[in-house]
Amino acid sequence: MQTTTHTSNPGSTSGGSIFPAGQTALFCLITAVFFFWGMSNNLSDILVQQFKKSFELSLLQAQFVQTAVFLAYGTMAIPAALFMRRFGYKAGILTGLCVFATGTLLFWPAAIIGQYAPFLVALFAAGCGQSILETACNPFIAQLGDPSTSERRLNFSQAFNPPGTITGVLVGVWFIFSGIEKKSDEIANMKAAGTYVAYLHSETLRVVPTYVVLGTVLLLLAFLISRMKFPAHLDAASGEDQGSFAALLHSPHLLLAVFVQFFNIGTQIGVWSTFIPYLKAYTSVSEKSAGYLLTGNLIAFGLGRIVSTPLMRFIRPTLMVGIYATINIVLMSICILHPGLVGAYFMIASSFFMSILFPTIFASGVKGLGRNTKLGGSLIVMAIVGGAIIPPLMGAISRSTGHVAEGYWLPAGCFALVAAYGFFGDRSRNNVVLEDVQTAEVF
Repeated sequence: MQTTTHTSNPGSTSGGSIFPAGQTALFCLITAVFFFWGMSNNLSDILVQQFKKSFELSLLQAQFVQTAVFLAYGTMAIPAALFMRRFGYKAGILTGLCVFATGTLLFWPAAIIGQYAPFLVALFAAGCGQSILETACNPFIAQLGDPSTSERRLNFSQAFNPPGTITGVLVGVWFIFSGIEKKSDEIANMKAAGTYVAYLHSETLRVVPTYVVLGTVLLLLAFLISRMKFPAHLDAASGEDQGSFAALLHSPHLLLAVFVQFFNIGTQIGVWSTFIPYLKAYTSVSEKSAGYLLTGNLIAFGLGRIVSTPLMRFIRPTLMVGIYATINIVLMSICILHPGLVGAYFMIASSFFMSILFPTIFASGVKGLGRNTKLGGSLIVMAIVGGAIIPPLMGAISRSTGHVAEGYWLPAGCFALVAAYGFFGDRSRNNVVLEDVQTAEVF
């Protein structure tokens, strides 16, 4: 068992470095994983529009794309944690990459079958892999070094997630969107000529190359990580107790983080997945132009992490969560009251202030859990299922009011909950004896 001093922890330095000493290659490879699941997450925004066209779906049916992906988080997070409790982080990360790759490669047979349901199965499989990876990589990065810099370290690695999301959208716009938007009279003529079914099938096939290439790269990354040696204190081979869910009931700061993360992620997915419908409802932009504008959100999101992470040296991370969430309440109100390009630009600005919310809430929630970190992290990852629930609720509000913009009142309310967590959430720690103070066995 390790001592409680920071100097005994791998990667810690007297200066509180966020980078783990002697583990640079491993740190970089795991950080690369953040890039690829970010890429996949926002490719799904493109798929909603593409499948709506190629399978002639309603918006509700097309949103099953998001449901398939994010329900996987609710399904796999806890099994992934139990698996890692037995076999360790390395096994969890490699399993996640292989399952993720399998889901992306299933796009090929799904396209051959030519039906919507097999694509949903493939997306669910990919989502299961992403869920395993989030359950593994987030707490692993948080613990890979000095515990006093865990929030900054996780925000640094998470900063590579937005470039992945930007890449995903751009790849989707360039290689999946054909740019061909048939009008009703053109569709009628193609149906009369018997060419419409072939056109729809060609649109479906456009998704295959992107996902097959992604799956191949994921398998290569899994091979590289398999050759790396993981720190002994983060390996299941230690033979020490790996914690229990019952113990987590005595960690109110974790339970609060799980609750808030549900609304935080649901809001993030809802804002982005409704962005293109928002533009189509209030502006005359084309499908491809709306896709390019969507990248503005992701660029702002990435910049937010790059700019904000260094500020955490001077401002308490959870306080920044409260400040950023409060700003987003104001920005959402402007999007609602001034729909159109003005509202879209303020929505893009809101992504800057969404940037640090997930990793900071995550790192704060698992901090001090000791041997229960894997299980605690799985509960927070499971809360990502909010991404399958909040967006449809936004759609229901929009349908009942007749205005897409009205649906954004729900994100505004969710940001209020996140702000309250940021300003007052640390009080839940007051009566908690942090396990890492006693044993420091996972740090």
